[in-house]
Amino acid sequence: MFDTLSERLNSVFKRLKGYGRLSEDNIQDGLREVRLALLEADVNFKVVKDFVARVKERAVGQDVMESLTPAQQVIKIVHDELVSLLGGYNQGLNLGGRQPAVILLVGLQGSGKTTTAAKLARWLKSKGRRPYLVPADVYRPAAIEQLKTLGAQLKIDVHPSEPSQSPVEIARQAVSMADAWRKDTVLIDTAGRLHVDEALMDELKEIKAAVLPQEILLVADAMTGQDAVNMAQKFNEELSITGVVLTKLEGDARGGAALSIQAITGRPIKLVGVGEKLDALELFHPDRVADRILGMGDVLTLIDKARENIDQKKALELQTKLRKDAFTLEDFRDQLRQIRKMGSLEQIMSMIPGLNKIKQMKGVAPDERELVQIEAIIDSMTNRERLDYTIINAGRRRRIAMGSGTTVQDVNRLLKNYAEMHKMIKKMKKSKFRGFPKGALPF
Repeated sequence: MFDTLSERLNSVFKRLKGYGRLSEDNIQDGLREVRLALLEADVNFKVVKDFVARVKERAVGQDVMESLTPAQQVIKIVHDELVSLLGGYNQGLNLGGRQPAVILLVGLQGSGKTTTAAKLARWLKSKGRRPYLVPADVYRPAAIEQLKTLGAQLKIDVHPSEPSQSPVEIARQAVSMADAWRKDTVLIDTAGRLHVDEALMDELKEIKAAVLPQEILLVADAMTGQDAVNMAQKFNEELSITGVVLTKLEGDARGGAALSIQAITGRPIKLVGVGEKLDALELFHPDRVADRILGMGDVLTLIDKARENIDQKKALELQTKLRKDAFTLEDFRDQLRQIRKMGSLEQIMSMIPGLNKIKQMKGVAPDERELVQIEAIIDSMTNRERLDYTIINAGRRRRIAMGSGTTVQDVNRLLKNYAEMHKMIKKMKKSKFRGFPKGALPF
């Protein structure tokens, strides 16, 4: 996410730090590079022009020029302006007022509306709401069945739409049915087109008039850059959208759409899709995104993911096992599974301050296959072997390798690494754990 832009901006700031004291010429040169980096990231030209002008106005002031760390001051100004450009803060969804709250999802064909509807329903359900999915795309083959299938996976009710019905009739009937079934949120998945046309807009306006939605969310593909921004502008002019959901943000190395939409449309990005799985939907936090763009990590999002995905009961059990030096291969496998629930290793690394820079410098890319391989090896062990790795002799290693589709060398490597980790835990237990009350380990 934003890797290309992040690399360019960080190289500019590294150069500025090398000067020690900054002159106005140094700042001008740096801002010229920032301008080029943003343009190459496909950020709207007018947005870039205004952004650089605001940074320059603040950066050439006496507070910066006479500061002991002028480069850091410039970075702080760029960070603050990025946060402002991205919307300032997460505005959340408006689900108050008349119930059930109605959310209308609009956008072009292929932007990911149907999957986003399911992801959003899952997210709302996790927050304690009772969502109701409504397939109102009667034109695309299998669109209705797709949403019904996703709803079944999530155990969320889906309105029984029929292709013979009109989208307006479906929407009106669905809101009435949701009210009768005591659902508190209605998510309407509308039809799209390959491009914005009058017929599409007329239909969406009719649905809007029929159900009076609290939210009209435009679903846009972040990978399409300025095309997404132009499309957002047209939808906003016609429908007065209340916010944007950017999909495929995890694959957007440039960031042009994310950095332009709020400034061009005046409408905030409220949610972002960061993967194909149904749990890969996050609130959009401008300050956290600015941190990641400038290589500062995103610890708050990492903590949020840990809270959502790590079983607290198991975490407490693990603490007890670490204290008693009873951390087994089975515990190790459980920890790997919980970490994998939080997202890809690359996503997790990008959230840890400094770790992404090390990865870029050394050209190290985490290999997800290694985690899968480790899990397969541990799965091929017997319960007794997982509890006591010292009994795993040469014959057992051959059997484990054959059962997991790996080599004996792979099994040996895992057992060696585990043994070293076990020694380290013992050392920590002797030194750091001493004096800590139960349930309060020093990490």
